[in-house]
Amino acid sequence: MNWWRSQATLRILFLLLLGQLVSFVLALCSFTSSLVANLGVDAPITQSIFNYFALALVYGSILIYKRQKIQLSWYWYLLLAFADVQGNYLVNKAYQFTSLTSVTLLDCWTIAWAIVLTWFFLGTRYSIWQLFGAAICVVGLGLVLLSDAGVGGEDGSKPLLGDSLVIAGTLFFACSNVGEEFCVKKKDRIEVVSMLGFFGMLVSLVELSIFELKSLESVSWSADIILAIAGYTLSLFMFYTLVPFVLKLSGATMFNLSLLTSDMWAVVFRIFFYRQEVDWLYFLSFAVVTVGLVIYSTTEKDPARMSALEDENSNGEYQALIDDDATRNDSLVS
Repeated sequence: MNWWRSQATLRILFLLLLGQLVSFVLALCSFTSSLVANLGVDAPITQSIFNYFALALVYGSILIYKRQKIQLSWYWYLLLAFADVQGNYLVNKAYQFTSLTSVTLLDCWTIAWAIVLTWFFLGTRYSIWQLFGAAICVVGLGLVLLSDAGVGGEDGSKPLLGDSLVIAGTLFFACSNVGEEFCVKKKDRIEVVSMLGFFGMLVSLVELSIFELKSLESVSWSADIILAIAGYTLSLFMFYTLVPFVLKLSGATMFNLSLLTSDMWAVVFRIFFYRQEVDWLYFLSFAVVTVGLVIYSTTEKDPARMSALEDENSNGEYQALIDDDATRNDSLVS
């Protein structure tokens, strides 16, 4: 019994450290993205395309080496990548108009969107306490909007526009996260990450050629800009690599609690690197969001039981889609 308790304690400590690593990497992504914007570069698609290329190159090479067949149809990965690219584009674009702290706090909107999406598409059911906790998070996020409207001190050229872009981006991120979580739990992790990188790169190339060529032509490239984009690419690659591990090992509860501290890291970056003062409403918002997420996470139902329920509710629908794809492919071959 003592041995088992010590092993359980070590596992919890490991998950806490892993969660904090993901949280720090996410804050580093936000910091480097805001640094690119502050250097005068308005190219959010270009920022992310290098990460998708790295994911496709590294994990695609592993997939080819293993000679593993793709288990899910390509168009599902295309939809997943499209949502992920739009989320990255909108959030990176928001740094042109609002502050680093606002973006990182408003990222919590992803949880609210994820609740709605999993409720309707995966059949997940939440307790009244979980919904209450999510509502408190929304109230806390409203304080950020209040601060950026000028009550607590304006920060950014168009803070409300920037905040709106972040909220729209979190909707796409929620679509991507829900789809990725389902795929990681049902399919191979290497396949999911590599396909996300490959199709994310294709979608980014198409959108870059349409929307961003003129912006790139106007950029005065320098060593600082290249280093900032390289730092963003490296931190984002690490984030995309670690997230599936955290989701699989600790579930959504530990993941959400860990990501919450990324806001704290963002405030540290803002104070020490940008030498900016943080408005008191941000600290109040952080406290309210913390309370809401703690209520939501501590009242979450047993992950094993929820997984079984999700299997029961969603396997039929998704298996039907996969079987339909297989039947269609067989008919084409014959």
